[in-house]
Amino acid sequence: MPEVRIDPLTGLKTIVAGERANRPGGGFSAPPAEPIDPETDPFLEGHEDRTPPEVDATRPDGSAPDTPGWTVRVVPNLYPALGGEGEDELADPLASGRGEPELFASAPAVGAHEVVVNSPLPVTSISALPEEQAGAAMDMWRKRIRTHADARYVHVIVNEQRTGGASLPHTHSQVYGLPFVPAAVARERERFTAYAERTQGRNLLEDLLQQEVRGRDRIVAVGEDAVAICPWASRVPFQVQVIPRRPRARFEDEGPVGAGVLLDVLCRLEAVLGGPSPLNMWVRTAPRGAEWFCWRIDVMPRLTYLAGLEMGAGVNLNILPPERAAQLLRDAAPA
Repeated sequence: MPEVRIDPLTGLKTIVAGERANRPGGGFSAPPAEPIDPETDPFLEGHEDRTPPEVDATRPDGSAPDTPGWTVRVVPNLYPALGGEGEDELADPLASGRGEPELFASAPAVGAHEVVVNSPLPVTSISALPEEQAGAAMDMWRKRIRTHADARYVHVIVNEQRTGGASLPHTHSQVYGLPFVPAAVARERERFTAYAERTQGRNLLEDLLQQEVRGRDRIVAVGEDAVAICPWASRVPFQVQVIPRRPRARFEDEGPVGAGVLLDVLCRLEAVLGGPSPLNMWVRTAPRGAEWFCWRIDVMPRLTYLAGLEMGAGVNLNILPPERAAQLLRDAAPA
């Protein structure tokens, strides 16, 4: 029997209908990743002149900017969605006030938009990196979040493969210094706050993780510093969240980043699907001024298409129950 489930963190509803996986075309597999052509790869070591000048890099040997010798490199996005400096956040004219509102509100899309080249290695997925290298890339993510601390919200993403939104196959991340707090983040902040007030100061994600560990049905992997789960109201097949074992509001603060558990999960996913999946991944960190929060990393494989229900009603239809997804991932030998 299909179920409607509510995500405790977001309040969003998902219909979990596992029987639909038996219909024609209901199986899951990963298409071959687009190969990297070294001649046209602007992120390859030695091709530093093919990107905008770097704004940050990890250079163990102290090499000069825009030369080889880096392990992680940050450059402005060549085609930025944000740019320049501006005023305060654009206010929603229908959110408050009296009288006739302005119906077509707009403001310049100011802020930072950067590319983090996760590694000089010519690989298409972060899953192909050694743990030390993945950890170095993730350390750079939080460094860039701190760099843009004046932004209303800093959103770090990884898109992999063309159907996951990546325009270049070489593994990379993007950092958006947004001039506003996205509605999805604000909603989560409100739910963390409401939970803390209702439970005399307990942390929503910490309590959720404790219940998941006790039940174990949706646990994928447990590491020294983080735990991976398929969330209760998973929006897509094989959605995974990497959650720190000790709650910490902000990803950018000192402490473990969960690199080992993240790589373990991605390798298990490859083993189940027969190859690296197109996916979207992002870091959810506390917005500025939030008192109650806990960071996490969301991994959303792109194995099904969003259709009219998802786009028109904002309700996801997931044909793989998260309990079954977690079991498949637990049973998989990492590739």
